[in-house]
Amino acid sequence: MRMTSKYKPLKIVGWMLLAGLLVWVGLTAIPRTYAVPDFQPLSGTQYWTLSDGARIGYTQIEARGATQPYPILYLHGGPGGHIHEAITQALQPLAESGYTLYLYDQRGSGASDRMDDLSRYTVAQHRQDLEEVLEQIGAERVILVAQSWGAILANFFAAENPDKIQAIVLTSPGPIYPVDHRLADLAPPDSLQLRAPAFSNTDGNKKVQNWRSKTAEFVARAWSKKWMPDSEADAFFAELNTALNRSTCCDAAKALKSGKGGGYYAHICTVNDLHHVSDPRNNLKNIQAPVLVLKGQCDNQKWGFTQEYLTVFPNASLKIIPGAGHSVYIEQAENYRQAILDFLRHADR
Repeated sequence: MRMTSKYKPLKIVGWMLLAGLLVWVGLTAIPRTYAVPDFQPLSGTQYWTLSDGARIGYTQIEARGATQPYPILYLHGGPGGHIHEAITQALQPLAESGYTLYLYDQRGSGASDRMDDLSRYTVAQHRQDLEEVLEQIGAERVILVAQSWGAILANFFAAENPDKIQAIVLTSPGPIYPVDHRLADLAPPDSLQLRAPAFSNTDGNKKVQNWRSKTAEFVARAWSKKWMPDSEADAFFAELNTALNRSTCCDAAKALKSGKGGGYYAHICTVNDLHHVSDPRNNLKNIQAPVLVLKGQCDNQKWGFTQEYLTVFPNASLKIIPGAGHSVYIEQAENYRQAILDFLRHADR
């Protein structure tokens, strides 16, 4: 019996839906591979075990000579970034001035444990981890040196633990959350001679994002589930970060190539949680510890977001690093290190 013309459109629609389903499966369900180097923990990596059993990888650089009373604790960017050799090399000479340094991979990234339950990747959890790290190293007070997202984490830690802060260095800080989006339109003073990097994060995302990674992001945000295994997700994140790193330098040719090590799910879920945090500004206004805001001349963060730090923290100062982008230590490691050291010498007076 022949199909009447009445049913032909339904058949066509059915075939189109089936074809669409097959395409969707091909784009989102089939695992992908990425040509990125495997992650290798830094030589000498040690581990803390936190109260919930999570292992946190860290590098300790011992002070030399007369030891300063308070250690430096470095907070990497991301979320989902990790400690790599470039930052340890940039900061290691501070040990010659008597500072013990601790650089740790935040939960879900680098040499630290990944979480099966993605709902564990929250701002509050990262703050609690930092509080436990201070207990692990036995420090009553600490000097925080924080990069990008690390500065945001430093905000929430300082707001809840003002008595544990000796000084803070915020390098190319991300916005204070919840974000005041009006600040994005604030123009910087001409005297600062700031300029935009040659590439943007949008450029990097357009180049690397695919339907499978977008599906993984949606599922993680909506249901705290993993669409891709951590190994694949972190490999994708490495390729994405290699593209994004072009926006973090004045000279894009100097941008780092990322190996596997960043935590994609830690990134997605922590960023998602940032939209639900309480405002720390009132508490930050009471922080009396000295604060240095370092900003690269080509930093990709909006000036208005940087400027807010100078108004919120009562004892904050600003230093622009010429010839550097968002990741100041990549292009201007010596100037970066010297700015920190000069600040700490002044703060100790």
